Amino acid sequence: MTTKKSVSPRLPKESILSYIKDLPNICSLAGLGCSLLSIYFLIIGIYEAAMIGMIWSVAFDWADGLIARKMKGRTGADREFGGQLDLLIDIVSYGVSPAILILSYSNFNPFFLIPAFIMLVFGAIRLSYFSTFGLSNDAKYTGLAIDNNSIIFVFLFMFAEYFERTPFSFFLGASGVCLAILNVSQLKTPKLSGNPFNVLLLAIYTMVATIFYGWSIFYN
Repeated sequence: MTTKKSVSPRLPKESILSYIKDLPNICSLAGLGCSLLSIYFLIIGIYEAAMIGMIWSVAFDWADGLIARKMKGRTGADREFGGQLDLLIDIVSYGVSPAILILSYSNFNPFFLIPAFIMLVFGAIRLSYFSTFGLSNDAKYTGLAIDNNSIIFVFLFMFAEYFERTPFSFFLGASGVCLAILNVSQLKTPKLSGNPFNVLLLAIYTMVATIFYGWSIFYN
């Protein structure tokens, strides 16, 4: 059911697609493309490629925030549009992608719809809460930031080859539920993505993960 909205007095003169040319939004959309590739490779079972897509989606997400803060001349509309775009992409990158990882690695066993659904629901709640209330008074997140889900899953999956598929599927599902609970907890966590040093650390981690999984694709 749709509701009729009144015409906003703030409706911009620019076209919808004009916001694509904004560099931070280009980074956000590149991250969305990486998430799409990750989902595609998860569905067809090439998990190493999926992990590369997953970590690069985080890298582009962190980069867009850093670029947005450094850029001059961005209007309030640019910032507001970019924030909304980033939020919508996050549910795909950090909610849908990990959920499909859990489902795919379990060979789409219906039981694993439970942890996948929990991750997706709690992720949506977490993002809605942040969109509404923002950071706490001490400039920290309430709950574990949802981008950590992908960062942690990319790390955990490095050990998949050392375990049988079924028990590792349960491990991924349990890890997903634990992360989902942390996402909506009252735990205060620092905003890592806003610090250039942390972005550098993520860049290093992204390259290491890319080399690790790339090696697995071509030499295993």
